[in-house]
Amino acid sequence: MAEDPTPTREELSRVEYAPPAKTWMDTGVDIPNRRGNWCYASDAKHPEYLGQPNAHDWAPQNEDWNLPENWQRIILDGMKERLEKYRSFRLFMDICVRCGACADKCHFYLGTGDPKNMPVLRAELLRSVYKRYFTKAGRMFGKLAGARDLTIDVLKEWYYYFYQCTECRRCSVFCPYGIDTADVTMIGRELLNLVGINIGWIMEPAANCYRTGNHLGVRPNTFKDNLDFAAEDLEDITGVHVDVPIDRKGAEVLVVVPSADYFANPHYFTFLGYLALFHEIGLDYTFSPFATEGGNFGLFLSHDMMKRLNAKIYFEARRLGVKWILGAECGHMWRVLHQYMDTMNGPADFLETPKSPVTGTVFTNAKATSTVHITEFTADLIRHDKLDLDKSRNDHLKVTFHDSCNPARAVGLLDEPRYIMKKVLNNFIEMPENTIREQTFCCGGGSGLGSDENMEARMRGGLPRANAVKYVKDEYGVNTLACICAIDKAVLPPLIDYWVGGVEVAGIHEFVGNALMMKGQNERLTDLRNEPIPHLQKREAEEEVKSDA
Repeated sequence: MAEDPTPTREELSRVEYAPPAKTWMDTGVDIPNRRGNWCYASDAKHPEYLGQPNAHDWAPQNEDWNLPENWQRIILDGMKERLEKYRSFRLFMDICVRCGACADKCHFYLGTGDPKNMPVLRAELLRSVYKRYFTKAGRMFGKLAGARDLTIDVLKEWYYYFYQCTECRRCSVFCPYGIDTADVTMIGRELLNLVGINIGWIMEPAANCYRTGNHLGVRPNTFKDNLDFAAEDLEDITGVHVDVPIDRKGAEVLVVVPSADYFANPHYFTFLGYLALFHEIGLDYTFSPFATEGGNFGLFLSHDMMKRLNAKIYFEARRLGVKWILGAECGHMWRVLHQYMDTMNGPADFLETPKSPVTGTVFTNAKATSTVHITEFTADLIRHDKLDLDKSRNDHLKVTFHDSCNPARAVGLLDEPRYIMKKVLNNFIEMPENTIREQTFCCGGGSGLGSDENMEARMRGGLPRANAVKYVKDEYGVNTLACICAIDKAVLPPLIDYWVGGVEVAGIHEFVGNALMMKGQNERLTDLRNEPIPHLQKREAEEEVKSDA
């Protein structure tokens, strides 16, 4: 937990939407007095290891950020470079008409009432500097044209508000011009990084990933140990021995998971579901000890870092000689793989168009990247009746589904997760229509903002999602919230405990593993969490009574 405890639910739920008396240009940000709403700075060693500019020690609450003397010129040159390189960035700077369609769509604005968390105004923090230095009207008329000088106070606003955007892209769904505020946030963070302003919760995982292949800094021998432990746990639960191949050259499929899957709860139970599934269908696959992370925190830092961190996946696919890649339940992993990998790290001309070895389905949608999402793969198996499933084994669960932002809005994985859940669950309940699918609300802790010192902002930003969960819990008795994102599985539990209570978080393949009837399995009176399945244990007890009689 952060140094200052998160306010009570009653305090956080009283959101004031009245705008301040001063105009937005005349209202700065008092960072020292807003603890709980910003993330700590990175230690200098992490950006230094990654070769990032102006790696130095600093603290957001300090008056002096130890910036280089020519910091304004560095940022303006960086802005000029990006305006020339990314046509979308210049377009987004020019075409906004301030219609306000996005204003009440941001979960951080809904949770804080801060006008600068409106996507339109958050972008204006950057756009005003663009106007001042890169447009004739801004140079001539200044404030009258919505332009302002780049000052240290403006820089501090950038830091505070660009790290109160989870790049969820909900605002872009409602923008009549298609402005993607997530792209604006990405550029804003890149410009801050040029002068060494970055946060630890992004920079440290990025450095770990560059050094060891995953965010947690887990080395290959520890990775192997973790997978061996998972196989032992699965055997204890199911009675089935499962071999977990690592670094096996010539396998058909390279499986890439987020590191939390083999390290943290509740992700781990999803991982057990993968292992059970792969064993049952006889998948010819391997893990790589050097591509032990599908997630990519470079997405939250810079385009260059995103490319560098993602390169390991194709490198390992080539080294191991696989035919295609199967990616697991992870959010930002899938935005990078789906929207960037082909042009950043491709072409993947050494791989094949993915084809299921079980059903024969050719995933033509994955031709460019040769990478299939595991919900696509599993949905195809179920559709072809290749799995023996007993959905009653999940009857102790009443499940609703959180569409994770990146798989939903960026990749369009809307129907496959639902298809799977309806085939392995008897009790599936949707949240209200305007809170799911393309309109899904964010968890409030994505984009590298899931740190404890940022807990108040996380609870405020996650309030819209929590309200929807509370509704289905109160109305239908929902006790489980499913998602297909590693960050969601990490940040949703404290959010739901804070606002709702009594609802567990799980991945979809945990339900698949529960329902999967494995050849040679034991009685399996528990689920993958090794918790009793009530109706099965009751039936077992009744049968014992009958046999005794």
